[in-house]
Amino acid sequence: MRSSKIIHVISAHAEGEVGDVILGGVAPPPGATLWDQRRHVAEDGVLRNFMLNEPRGGVFRHVNLLVPPKHPEADAAFIIMEPEDTPPMSGSNSICVSTVLLDAGIVPMQEPETHLTLEAPGGLVRVRAECRDGKAERIHIRNLPCFADRLDVALEVAGHGTLRVDTAYGGDSFVMVDAAALGFSLEPSEAKALAQLGVAITDAANAQIGFRHPEQPEWDHISFCAFCGPLEAMADGLRSRQAVAIQPGKIDRSPTGTAVSARLAVMAARGQIGPGARYEALSIICSQFEGRIVGETQVGDRAAVIPEISGRGWITGTHQHMLDPGDPWPEGYRLRDTWGA
Repeated sequence: MRSSKIIHVISAHAEGEVGDVILGGVAPPPGATLWDQRRHVAEDGVLRNFMLNEPRGGVFRHVNLLVPPKHPEADAAFIIMEPEDTPPMSGSNSICVSTVLLDAGIVPMQEPETHLTLEAPGGLVRVRAECRDGKAERIHIRNLPCFADRLDVALEVAGHGTLRVDTAYGGDSFVMVDAAALGFSLEPSEAKALAQLGVAITDAANAQIGFRHPEQPEWDHISFCAFCGPLEAMADGLRSRQAVAIQPGKIDRSPTGTAVSARLAVMAARGQIGPGARYEALSIICSQFEGRIVGETQVGDRAAVIPEISGRGWITGTHQHMLDPGDPWPEGYRLRDTWGA
């Protein structure tokens, strides 16, 4: 088989959300920092297109590029490629990367727990993995500092009038809406409607509200819309369903680790949850992440929390993605039937 490139991948998912990991065939992108390397991957587009566009990819896929860490405390570093963004951090992708590193033997596994540090473009991510019989069974991620940005803001959305929304940062930027107020119970049958409306809400929030990270001014947009179900009290915390719409129009199959973190920040700002209390988040397919606040800090002039999120990941296969030099679509293609506008 002739090929002008071969990219080696281990495929994985975290509570249903795909997060493949590139292990070889790609040179580290240029840049003095991981953020610089992230910027190069985003602006260059060649690797993103090759891996995420059809026929190799699709709107369902996220891909993580392993690179040598820049920070001396990090055991490994990764750049996250989502369908439309190259973000600072991702909870489900962190779980996938940790699972692949440990289950594939790239980082030595210690039972019953392995501790390692990942470097994401947004900063260091501390990992505690529960391990048994050669399998990383549950991954705990100590996230970047997260904060509520604006609470109970009016947002005009065509066809839906004025909504009351929150915006927050959970390692990525969110507009958060009350699902029940929009008539959603966050069931699988609602996935298409949620994805379409979520993109419209995200676009409206970027146009009317906006977002800028106090310490990373390049991150100046809202990435996702989180539909939040009602909170239910548990003996040791709170429980809720939630569904996140990802550009250009899909619903995260997991509860979304950065959304769990953003929701914890909003709940903390409202006095609904405190340090140590557990938040159990259920996705549209009833997969589960757990979150809790393990610290408090500042991001610029904003009060922030440090969340820990946890979930499970599984390896689904290994792949060698190739490019025949005669292929007329070397960077793939996108069609509006699945990729939206």
